[in-house]
Amino acid sequence: MSASKKNNNKANDGFIKSLQAWIARLFYILLFTLLLPLLFVRLLWRSIKAPAYRQRVLERCGIFSSKFAFNSTFQSGGICLHAVSVGEVAAALPLIKQLRQRYPDLSITVTTTTPTGSDYLTKSLKAEGIDNIFHCYMPYDWPPFIVLFLQRVKPKILIIIETELWPVSLWLCSLNNIPVVLANARLSEKSAKGYQKLAWLSRAMLRDLSVATQYDDDAARFLALGLPESQLQRTGSVKFDIQISPELKLEAEKIKQRYKAMSKSFIWIAASTHKGEDEIVLAAHQKILQQFPDTLLILVPRHPERFNDVAQLITDADMQLARLSSEPLANKTAIAAGTSVLLVDSMGQLLKFYGVADTAFVGGSLFAIGGHNTIEPAAWGVPVLSGPHQFNFAEVGKRLEQAGVLVIVRDVKGLAAAVVERINKPELCAEQGKAAQRVIDDNRGAQDKLLNVINRHLSP
Repeated sequence: MSASKKNNNKANDGFIKSLQAWIARLFYILLFTLLLPLLFVRLLWRSIKAPAYRQRVLERCGIFSSKFAFNSTFQSGGICLHAVSVGEVAAALPLIKQLRQRYPDLSITVTTTTPTGSDYLTKSLKAEGIDNIFHCYMPYDWPPFIVLFLQRVKPKILIIIETELWPVSLWLCSLNNIPVVLANARLSEKSAKGYQKLAWLSRAMLRDLSVATQYDDDAARFLALGLPESQLQRTGSVKFDIQISPELKLEAEKIKQRYKAMSKSFIWIAASTHKGEDEIVLAAHQKILQQFPDTLLILVPRHPERFNDVAQLITDADMQLARLSSEPLANKTAIAAGTSVLLVDSMGQLLKFYGVADTAFVGGSLFAIGGHNTIEPAAWGVPVLSGPHQFNFAEVGKRLEQAGVLVIVRDVKGLAAAVVERINKPELCAEQGKAAQRVIDDNRGAQDKLLNVINRHLSP
């Protein structure tokens, strides 16, 4: 075949792919337009239990006021970083610190999707003394909303944490020559199958971004969906670069010693639990209390709108409840001696209470939700328990399990038995705690690699 014919074939192939991408996007926009009213109805529905969903609705349309700035006057032309909710915000915070230090002359706008993510972000920025950050919600992925947002923010780069991909946002960034980096990207096998069913749209999205994946499995799935190899970088998980401040360590130690002084000989935490898991955790705790009545459970539900429901579950189980939001606890006085369950019913407290616990169960894993971040308890040197469904953190779970740090439990009996084993064997907790911190230390460094990817797009 002649060189000219090859070039013509490449040109035709490129034209066909571009045409397919345009058709895919137009079809998506039409479908999204039809569904848009339902998104606002959904906001109203969710606001029944979580009133924050009916606040700042205009931000969902790309219209925001500078009064939501966090120690910052809004400025356009800087870095825009999107973190969907609490988990993504937690992963983004160390990166935000580094971006603030590395690019002091650039403004930083951080967007979230959920009110819990927004609340966690603002509280964390305040607690860690990070200033000059502007925050608002990311608008819905409809062309007029995204155009309004981009015209106001004028970002030099858009950084998306982990998995939030929206076709119109990516497309309009591409048309405006705004580079997009999918940072700390993960793609579970389940999610990859979902994207594969919409391959006509996925391929169009992947044309418009650079991807910094956590692990090889994630990278392979992105490549299988059509991401060009030249747009891929393997960096590892930035969550391993977690830094726990000396102040937070001291605060957690004081709380732990206070509870131990009240004859709470063993403290375990059940974190980021979902509906259905709380019942299993409480049933397991009842079994534990039969053998070790001085054991304290710290229960941290994933969603704040469920706090009152979970409190009722504890009361119905005839266990003495203390709520973190209650006035005595807010004043940092000790819990009552007979307390068997402490309900952490305020946002931004989980990381601290991992440091109070002797063993941690991480929820979202007993059912097919995909699990939550097991790195945080490991960073405290706390042995980790998890259900079998960890596909959102599969590689992290594998590394912790291979190191003997993480144990899989499947039901009430298994969870109770795992906690009892650690009560009976304090030396096992100590060994697993040291192994956990070794895993964390051995996997640090992703943040520097990610910053290098970002720097390539920001440098002339």
